[in-house]
Amino acid sequence: MPTNPYLNVLLMALFTVIFIIACSYGLGSVARWIVRKRGGSPKNQENTFAGYFFAAPWITGFLIFVLVPLAFSLYWSFTDYRVTSSAPPNWKGFENYQTILFNDAGFRASIINTLYLTVIGLPLQMGVALFLAVLLNQKMKGEKIFRMAFYLPVILGFNTAVLLCWRLMLNTGTGIINQIIRSLSNAFTPISYLNRTVIYVQEIITGFFLGLNTGKYNLLMNILEAGFPADNRVPLWVQSPLWTKMSVIMLMVWGCGAMMLIFLAGLNNIPKELHEAAEVDGATGWQKFWKISFPLLTPYIFYNLVVGLIASLQIFEPIFVLYRDNQPIISSTISMVYYLWQKTFSHFEIGYGSAISWVILVIILIVTVIQFRLQDRWVTYDIY
Repeated sequence: MPTNPYLNVLLMALFTVIFIIACSYGLGSVARWIVRKRGGSPKNQENTFAGYFFAAPWITGFLIFVLVPLAFSLYWSFTDYRVTSSAPPNWKGFENYQTILFNDAGFRASIINTLYLTVIGLPLQMGVALFLAVLLNQKMKGEKIFRMAFYLPVILGFNTAVLLCWRLMLNTGTGIINQIIRSLSNAFTPISYLNRTVIYVQEIITGFFLGLNTGKYNLLMNILEAGFPADNRVPLWVQSPLWTKMSVIMLMVWGCGAMMLIFLAGLNNIPKELHEAAEVDGATGWQKFWKISFPLLTPYIFYNLVVGLIASLQIFEPIFVLYRDNQPIISSTISMVYYLWQKTFSHFEIGYGSAISWVILVIILIVTVIQFRLQDRWVTYDIY
């Protein structure tokens, strides 16, 4: 093998191209042979060959990068396989799963943290997305600019550079978010009371969830004993375990642009005749939204709910970037997927991590099936 790294890259790329062409031609030939055996016409054989030839790169990639790793992961989940060990994996049966479900306090804590992010964060995310969609559905100047601005976080995503910028903005002392809160609180007394009320309620709720993790509610009792926050209190976004999950929820809400577009498409699909008839009957704007728009938006709400729930159950990047090197508070925000990463790539327990991944998969499947089972009770498809 050549020692020149650039030549190695070129040879690897050439080998990849040749491999893809060979797989495409081979899969297309097999498909054509099957059609020939079934008595297909020459034209049908050529069409089949062309279809599978161009679909083969995706099919090959799915087999190599999805199906094969899934099979290995499933096998490793029943073993004690560790990357750092030279010994072959030992078969443990369902021992890993029993430990995860009944004896692993860390995994139970990650479930509670993920539940917090889902139960509180997802409704806020969907609510803000629906609110923005209703605003953008009004004909006004600069509508396209606002659409681009609200969708820009989706394009930026949860990449490291963006999350590090958020980490600086969320700093308690010098972050721009707390500086704005301080300025508004000093200028307007009602905003100060609102800010302190939000801090008090949020810390009580988070203290209760942290107590569920440990079984001890000392932190919650301390919050209640301290009483209403002082005038100069601001959220401790990345400095306190009481605010770590709320920081992640803020990022979830910030990235609601995709949901907003779905809701906006749903609002545009509602027949205008329904609103015009309601106006003739004297309906107010709220009545038109609640009685007409909202019921007809339920298919779009259901879609965003399914997709958003799956995403919130798999949240990882904000926690990893914001809190990975802050060990005193990282335990307060570890999600299921972060715990999976910790066991697999930090502790190198591949077998145990594989079992965690399959448990998470089963949880997501169960939740999704329940959602589809219950959709007939509240989703309206009649107008469509």
